[in-house]
Amino acid sequence: MQPSSYGRRDILRIGSLLGTSAFLAGTSRAQEKSSEVNGIIFMVSDGMSPGVLSIAQNFSKIVRNRGTAWWDLIGNPASVQGLMETSSANSLVTDSSAASSAWGGGVKINNNSVNVRPDGSESEPIMRSLKKLGLRTGLVSTASITHATPAGFASVTENRDHEHLIAPQYLDTVDILLGGGLKFFDPKQRVDSRDALTPFQKKSYELVRDRNSLLKSKSERILGLFSNGHIPYEIDRLNDRSLQRTVPTLSEMSKAAVRNMLFSNQKFLLQIEGGRIDHGAHANDIAGLIWDQLAFDQALETVLEMTAGRDDILIIVTTDHGNGNPGLNGTGKHYANTSEAFRNITKMSASHERIFQKWRSAPSKDPESMANLIEVNLGFKLSPDEAEALTAAFRNPAGKKAARLATKGEKDTTGIVEQSFTEWSNQLRNPQGLLGQIAGNHTGIGWTGTSHTSDPAILTALGPQSQRFQGTMENQEIHRHLMELLS
Repeated sequence: MQPSSYGRRDILRIGSLLGTSAFLAGTSRAQEKSSEVNGIIFMVSDGMSPGVLSIAQNFSKIVRNRGTAWWDLIGNPASVQGLMETSSANSLVTDSSAASSAWGGGVKINNNSVNVRPDGSESEPIMRSLKKLGLRTGLVSTASITHATPAGFASVTENRDHEHLIAPQYLDTVDILLGGGLKFFDPKQRVDSRDALTPFQKKSYELVRDRNSLLKSKSERILGLFSNGHIPYEIDRLNDRSLQRTVPTLSEMSKAAVRNMLFSNQKFLLQIEGGRIDHGAHANDIAGLIWDQLAFDQALETVLEMTAGRDDILIIVTTDHGNGNPGLNGTGKHYANTSEAFRNITKMSASHERIFQKWRSAPSKDPESMANLIEVNLGFKLSPDEAEALTAAFRNPAGKKAARLATKGEKDTTGIVEQSFTEWSNQLRNPQGLLGQIAGNHTGIGWTGTSHTSDPAILTALGPQSQRFQGTMENQEIHRHLMELLS
């Protein structure tokens, strides 16, 4: 993977010379002049464990010759830092639907629900409330646009997996919808065969299906669906010219949405989610995760650029929960091999999802074909025992289910997966956990599991009223602040 894969805007070239922190300090002085909030951009790095910030900072210096915008924003005296408690109503560990519903509905709910309280009553999602007040709204995600995090701001359903029921709820509630998830709108693919596309078009939403159409669009309402399911991992997009031509980056989607909101001269709430960071963590896929984290950071840079001259826009950057807790472990005597091992991530050119897909479609699903795919795409050789153990994980029915879940960015709830290798952690006894451990021997990256964690979420705010988000808070408190600032 080459650093040139990411282009820089002129203003960020200047920032790289002066230091991004200096650039941010200069642009944020205007934001300190006003306490009025006319727009909030709420950015979510979904499933980002605290350690990902330092991993991304170090990786960015290698592949982009500079640090990350979020790291520099934290160091900017004009920004405010907070820690957010993340539990749901029924668990110390939340899922994305409960976390986003806490933000969007103002109360803690059980995992797997969207704005449905434990007693069965419903919370009105924030974008419905704001729409009644005449505000503009937008959702942007690299997951399906009907996935848990965007859904929590604009829909109500007992089961987050009923994305076909979430899709029509966005009509007249959300003005800008950009992400994946065509299959939840298309009558040919929906489980109920109902047409969820035509109603949007009748209400003057422009249906956008590819990158060029999005870049040219000037419509006030846009339904942009760029993938049947989730948008491909950034590492796969960067290594596939066809995807580069047809699928917009998170930065490009964010630019289109922010431009639309600012042009309207109306108050607005815009949520921008890097959804596949969470999926990479579930899959113990460090390359998949870290390139999507850099794509999220690029989107943050875009947002900072576009709002630099505004003193009425509040930017909030956070995550909904941790996932897998990846960390860089010291390797070698006196940890002398750590940096070299970490650099091995730059040799990786495909997500685990894509590798597993290729292996399942290969003529011969044997250890040798698995070893070849790993060497070509991840840059290291499997030992015969490793190749056999990894293929055995797929031959086992439970292992196959776990692998399918990994490609969807979901966790394995099947329990222990019996395989021909010894692993004492139930969390890691599956194909994604095994490959994550093997890759960690070459990269130094270790994982605690393949599921969400209870770590507090890092929160950074910049702009008017940002002091509200300083210190510690519970996730449902976010809703009150958003409503008070925009009502």
